[in-house]
Amino acid sequence: MDDATLAFSRHRPRLKGIAYRMLGSVAEAEDVVQDAWLRWHEAAHDALDSSEAWLVTVTTRIAIDRLRAAKAHRTHYIGTWLPEPLVSDSPATPEQLLGRAEDLSMAFLTVLERLSPEARAAFLLREVFDVDYDEIARTLGKTEAACRQLVHRAKTQVREDDRPKQHVSRDIHLRLLGGFAEAAQQGDIHALKALLAEDVAIVSDGGGKVASFGQPVVGGQRVAQIYFAVARRFPGAVRVEVADVNGAPGLLRWVDGVLESVQSIEWDGERIARIHAQRNPDKLARIATEFSR
Repeated sequence: MDDATLAFSRHRPRLKGIAYRMLGSVAEAEDVVQDAWLRWHEAAHDALDSSEAWLVTVTTRIAIDRLRAAKAHRTHYIGTWLPEPLVSDSPATPEQLLGRAEDLSMAFLTVLERLSPEARAAFLLREVFDVDYDEIARTLGKTEAACRQLVHRAKTQVREDDRPKQHVSRDIHLRLLGGFAEAAQQGDIHALKALLAEDVAIVSDGGGKVASFGQPVVGGQRVAQIYFAVARRFPGAVRVEVADVNGAPGLLRWVDGVLESVQSIEWDGERIARIHAQRNPDKLARIATEFSR
């Protein structure tokens, strides 16, 4: 590969990390990075002070434009919109995570949906990717002071909307989640309730393609009954597997050999506090192809 191609390949994970966090879609993030590559291919590389800064700026601007269009489209989205999950069958490497795992969770990405495209970009560049304010200002075409205000307001909104989380060691997380997966597969309602917090909530995205809840379902008894009902409706046909979902252990649920949902799990320290269930077949197709057995 020539020097320009090598430089782009070196920065590609960072660019995809920015695009995915901006858009919440793997396919759209890959399209953004491809557009950035085409512009990079035509750029005068010798005139650039920093290839990374140039690529981050171009990728962010493309992502902002795409997010503006996506937000207009999402106003007509049926039900709750959740991001397309990133799934791995083993602990992901930093490159696969496209950055830090704690900034990749479904809960975090869902909170970011409440920010304007420019505020989201400024917040991510500063708080997740450690970009200096002068570079953020050049990227957004604003003053540094305006960018600082954007980030400050975004941080305030994220803190207000984000739920406090308890960090659980990976070993404990896997052990508890394995027990929940077995209970969900067998429809053991008592075991399910034992692993669910009293105020647990489940949020689902069906995209108008499959049934989903218009509002979060709250309460350990109600959520346990949902898992119990699926196991009873499809006896012997439900398979629940533990996999890494957006950098943390989550669940894949298969019904009759078809991937029915990808579930991201939050804990209160001992029990499940919140579940984000992606059920939209369009957002599961890539994962189903990769993990089908």
